[in-house]
Amino acid sequence: MPPRLPLAQAARCCGASIVPLSRPTAVPNSLVSLFAALSVQTRSASILASLSDNRGAYSKRVRKGRGPSSGYGKTSGRGTKGQRAHGKVNAWFQGGQTPLIFSHGRKGFENHMALKMSIINLDKLQLWIDNGRLDPTKKITPKELIKSGIIGRSIKDGIKLLARGGDELKTSIDIMVSRASETAIKAVEAAGGKITTRYYTRLALKRLVKGESISTEKPLPVGPEYVEAILEQARTSKKHYHRLPDPTSRWEIEYYRDPAHRGYLSHLLKPGESPSLYFKVPGVKAAFGKAKAKGKAENELDPKLF
Repeated sequence: MPPRLPLAQAARCCGASIVPLSRPTAVPNSLVSLFAALSVQTRSASILASLSDNRGAYSKRVRKGRGPSSGYGKTSGRGTKGQRAHGKVNAWFQGGQTPLIFSHGRKGFENHMALKMSIINLDKLQLWIDNGRLDPTKKITPKELIKSGIIGRSIKDGIKLLARGGDELKTSIDIMVSRASETAIKAVEAAGGKITTRYYTRLALKRLVKGESISTEKPLPVGPEYVEAILEQARTSKKHYHRLPDPTSRWEIEYYRDPAHRGYLSHLLKPGESPSLYFKVPGVKAAFGKAKAKGKAENELDPKLF
């Protein structure tokens, strides 16, 4: 690094080496005086003790196992004895027990297989009707809802109707969605409308928008007696339409069989039948238990058994 030369000293040095015009006979200064003027300031030797590199110029190397004086010597920071001192153990190892992350979870349970629904509230639905984006005189299906832009551009696994702004709904509508809350159902029916919940998938909704499927409340007919009629209809139709799917899981079947949800499969229930596929009607179970107990008592008193 070149020596630092103060500005005042440089000016003084240059001025001393020039012969002034007022004194042309003057003898210029000697070279000794010139170098004396250029001499660098003397500094104290203590500056050598404060020299250091810039911060972050290098990283200090940690040398393990080089004796106690290194700070990581002898046991190299592993301590004395134990599994971690003798071999490598993963940081999440918990001694062989069932890891806590498996039994309790990291941040609670998150169902990655849960369906993602598009949400529609009644106040926004009424606003779309007032602006002429939806026709209340016709049946409102997911196809009309998606094309009107009320749920945005993305098509998800279904459409759910919620009851925010239920007091603002004044129009009688006939709407069909995937799911609906209890309050939303009451608000739609209080306005003189009708609501139906039907099972949809993401692919079924895309086909509805493209015109490859037709919205219907009727489920797929089950039985050999319907085969010929369906085949004849497919042969005579000029365009092939994909049929809308029906639920296959138990929870979804029970949801659309429940009249409280206004499910499109609720007409399949017999009088007094529960929408559940597992639990029986409480009255049937009690009657069956009493009949069984009565038959057992009669068998015990039957003299033929003795």
